[in-house]
Amino acid sequence: MKIELADHDPRWAELFAEQRDRLGEILAPWLAAPVEHIGSTAVPGLRAKPVVDLLAPVAPPVTSPAAREPIVRALSAAGWLYWPDDPRGATRLWFLRPDPDLRTHHLQVVAHTYPRTRALLTFRDALRADPALAAEYQRLKERLAVAHPANRNAYTNGKAEFVAEVLRNAGAEVELEDLPE
Repeated sequence: MKIELADHDPRWAELFAEQRDRLGEILAPWLAAPVEHIGSTAVPGLRAKPVVDLLAPVAPPVTSPAAREPIVRALSAAGWLYWPDDPRGATRLWFLRPDPDLRTHHLQVVAHTYPRTRALLTFRDALRADPALAAEYQRLKERLAVAHPANRNAYTNGKAEFVAEVLRNAGAEVELEDLPE
């Protein structure tokens, strides 16, 4: 899938709110905190891949077979597609909708106590609070999208040091595998 950035679309907030409310009902037995809008679509003015990213912080454990099965079943019944081969599957459940070729939403179900949960929110909040930082991030994303138009891993990996630096500056030390993508 080609990496294409779109101008910020105010409808992204509406698409998030629609799914937040649905997910709040579906995941009510497991949620430990509200469903959050994360990623670049959550930062007003920031160019992004036009896919709304959501975070559902749940009570641990989330990835044990006993915990995973009812969550996957409930979300699948609501039209979310589970990615069982997620390389980060030991720490999260990852879903998309409506299908892999026409994605509009991504969802990470992560234990609210896991460092990745705090990192995702801290990074989003840092970009929201600092327009110059958000503009710097956008320039990096644009360079990476040109350099790696068909290589999502290279695009994502190219952002890692920037993300790590933002988190360090915010006092949120995390491991590489916990960095927002």
